[in-house]
Amino acid sequence: MVLQRRPIPPTDPLDAPLTEPSPTSPTPDLDARYGRSGRSRRPVVIGALGVLVLVGLTWLLWVAFVQSNPPVTSRLQGFEITSPTTTKATVQVDRTKSIEASCRLQAKAADFSIVGEITLTVPADSPRHQSLPATITTQRAATSVVLVGCTTPENHRPR
Repeated sequence: MVLQRRPIPPTDPLDAPLTEPSPTSPTPDLDARYGRSGRSRRPVVIGALGVLVLVGLTWLLWVAFVQSNPPVTSRLQGFEITSPTTTKATVQVDRTKSIEASCRLQAKAADFSIVGEITLTVPADSPRHQSLPATITTQRAATSVVLVGCTTPENHRPR
């Protein structure tokens, strides 16, 4: 009598024999195993990137056209130290609209500390392009005058 071994049926599903995938779904077993759906996320990603690019271009155009044309610009034309407690300066102010502007000047000492300061107010009914003289009273001898900038009631950042 000859003893033969009987084959043991596989209990692990990974040891099961592979079957051919159906032609309608290329990998139904893998999709079910890994939880993949048949839909692609590519259109959603492309749409989100398109919206981000559109928002970025809109912001760039706004910065380039609206923020690059301030309502008031100013330039320090020159200054003169007349005494240890007095400095004279001339500021050129250009406005795009007839609005009130405030321009701030600072007198600085050799150690860069502020020794005097003045704010010039340009009325709304004055000419749009003008040069303004200013006399700054200082605490001690100044060596330079700095124009901090001009502001308007709508724009609080000095220009």
